[in-house]
Amino acid sequence: IAKTTAKVTKRSSKKSKVTTNKAKGSSNKAKGSSKVTRFFISQFKFWVLRLCIIFAIALLGYTVYLDSKIREKFEGQKWALPAHVYTRPLELYIGQQLDVTLLRDELNELGYVARTNADRVGSYYFSESKIDIYQREFRFWDGLQKAQLTTLELNQGRIESIKTSGEETEIIRLEGRLFGSVSSLTHEDRDLLKLEEVPQHLVDALIAIEDQQFYSHFGINPLGIIRALYSNITAGRVVGGGSTLTQQLVKNYYLSSEQTIERKAKEAIMAILLELHYSKEEILQAYINEIHLSQAGNRAIHGFGLGSQYFYGRPLDELDLSDLALLVGIIKGTSYYNPIRNPERALDRRNLVLKIMLEQQSITDQEYAQAIAADINISPNAVRAAPLSYPTFMGFVRENLKDQYKQEDLRNDGLQIYTTLDPRIQNILEQSASEELTNIEKSRSIPANTLQVAATVIRTDNGEVVAMVGDRKSSFSGFNRAINSSRPVGSLLKPFVYLTALENPQSYSLATPIKDQAIVVSQQGSPDWQPQNYDGNEHGQVMLIDALANSYNLATVQLGMDLGVGNVISTINRLGHEGQIPELPSMLLGAVPMTVMDVGQLYLSLASGGFKTPIKGIRSVLSNEYEPLNRYSLNIEQVVEPEFTYLINYALQDVVRNGTARSVLNRFRYDYGLAGKTGTTDDYRDSWFAGFSGNYLTVVWVGRDDNQSTGLTGASGAAKVWSKTMAALPLQRLELNDQGFITPQLIVYTANETDLPCTSSRQLPVLNSSLPLENLDCNQVLPDGINTNNARELNNNESPPNKKKSFWQRLFNRR
Repeated sequence: IAKTTAKVTKRSSKKSKVTTNKAKGSSNKAKGSSKVTRFFISQFKFWVLRLCIIFAIALLGYTVYLDSKIREKFEGQKWALPAHVYTRPLELYIGQQLDVTLLRDELNELGYVARTNADRVGSYYFSESKIDIYQREFRFWDGLQKAQLTTLELNQGRIESIKTSGEETEIIRLEGRLFGSVSSLTHEDRDLLKLEEVPQHLVDALIAIEDQQFYSHFGINPLGIIRALYSNITAGRVVGGGSTLTQQLVKNYYLSSEQTIERKAKEAIMAILLELHYSKEEILQAYINEIHLSQAGNRAIHGFGLGSQYFYGRPLDELDLSDLALLVGIIKGTSYYNPIRNPERALDRRNLVLKIMLEQQSITDQEYAQAIAADINISPNAVRAAPLSYPTFMGFVRENLKDQYKQEDLRNDGLQIYTTLDPRIQNILEQSASEELTNIEKSRSIPANTLQVAATVIRTDNGEVVAMVGDRKSSFSGFNRAINSSRPVGSLLKPFVYLTALENPQSYSLATPIKDQAIVVSQQGSPDWQPQNYDGNEHGQVMLIDALANSYNLATVQLGMDLGVGNVISTINRLGHEGQIPELPSMLLGAVPMTVMDVGQLYLSLASGGFKTPIKGIRSVLSNEYEPLNRYSLNIEQVVEPEFTYLINYALQDVVRNGTARSVLNRFRYDYGLAGKTGTTDDYRDSWFAGFSGNYLTVVWVGRDDNQSTGLTGASGAAKVWSKTMAALPLQRLELNDQGFITPQLIVYTANETDLPCTSSRQLPVLNSSLPLENLDCNQVLPDGINTNNARELNNNESPPNKKKSFWQRLFNRR
């Protein structure tokens, strides 16, 4: 037992030692594991610290980089300002016959407000014999016009006297209307304001609705972000952003609108940096000029200055509280709250802005009640400006800038471009073109919207383009047919054939007989050419004036071939056409492609009394320092002598009175002495009309873009648009001044059906330089079997002595 017990004790002791050794081993292992853990933890901390330091350094560097970018852009030129484009100013002068309705419309389009008393800038008052207009300050190309109260005294519809600020004057100008912008660098547009020029109500509305802690935060508003986050979570969607005005400025001015964490973090850093460097007033001024308010086509409307002009047609300082609240309300969603497309949403948003302003005690109860009861009075021009006002004319302005000014001068920002556009006449032309094309399609069973149009109206005294369309949809800003579409002009070239003849007075006069009979013209390398008249008939021997009035093709070709095709081309080039014209007989009948503006230049030389006056759409361009830019010389040159201008214009008047264009007179109540010419091309593909009064020249083309037949002549197509347009204009009569080089009258008598002598007459002007005139017996038979059935000249009582041939003999045989 003792031995056994000893053995057990010995074994237990060994086991205990083994256990102890095992425990010691486990402890050693634990100590080793702890060392490894501590090592890894220390290494982790070390690398985390290093990464934090690296991140901090990188963040600091990035912050410094952002800081430099912010300061560079904010302190430099913040915006690339486009050139602003203005319509013509309306001139009012003593003795002018005043259309009161048109003046009222003009003032309304300029944003003037009718009041019971013109006691503030931008207002007007009409009475029976007096008109008061409180004009705005406006910088014209020739100087600054201060704000002034103008009074017009009327007498029987005419301006009897004009007073500005109590002083007599002879003429005043209403400012042109801003209608577009031109920029090759950006599609953004804005009108810069200083903070002191901004109404306090606008600032109060901004602070109330967008950032009530603006003056206390440091660029970001943590409480605002938390509130916005809570609202978004509880609503299950994004209902608020929590961005400050500073953050909004950073997003619009420096960043994009993408919704990413990276962009928001960058925005926050830049907002803080912006607040560190600049005052609240500087930030607010930048915000007021930067904020995006609308889109007009590819033109982005930025800033409250331009937004006020765009939506209300008035400067910001003339807007009422309700108008200012509406502009501020648009910020939340420029498309969603657009008052043109969504007036009810815009009204609700405006009222919310006014309510919050009242709660913030920015306005009184009385101001709130008055503002919330006001209607949304959006300017009709804002509706027209979407997508863009007068895109065809704007294309012409760009062409003028390219052709008439040095391109390096146009690279400056903030140019002011004063154009010749008359919005009243532009609206008339647009409406006439649209309505007449629709009427023509309906009356002739032409598929709707297949006809197209290009047209222009030009002042005859100075070549200024006052209106232009290049599409039947006036808002279309694509292909500009008026300046880019060249189409054969047909009979529009015939007057220049006849002018070439009349410039040879020893051989031709308006009474010269022309053979209207078949002719075959041989052309080298091409088949013989056999032109035909429109009616398919030959009319025998006709007077030159009648051949033009009735647009006889055969007579024109006979005359043109006798004159020489090259001489006719020289006449056309001399009067203003700059393109090459092939010396082919077919050009005599207008087989020459031209644009509406090309035709306008040619006919302007006739309408202006024989002076080649360059057509222009720009009056002046001012730099951003209000200095006029130099333009290339626009020379006026006399290209037709007065006596020949008289004769061809007399013949063109006969085209309207008795010829192919006589139907246009149906629209006119008075005889304005209108002159013009129809034009029709082969297979009726192109319909043309060009004509003028004493003050306006209008050219119209009607056709199809696919060059298919329209079935329209010049009289049944383009002339209808022309007459509707001209009948609505304030026309002056076309008076032809003979200046003493025309005989009193050549009276030609022809017999009637009963052969009674000298019972009908024809009066034609004859140049003094033509052959002497003499009395003829009514029944005299002329050579070659031509019986005048009595023609005589009543201007001379005695026959010139020693004349072997009578006047009519020489008149008919002098070629």
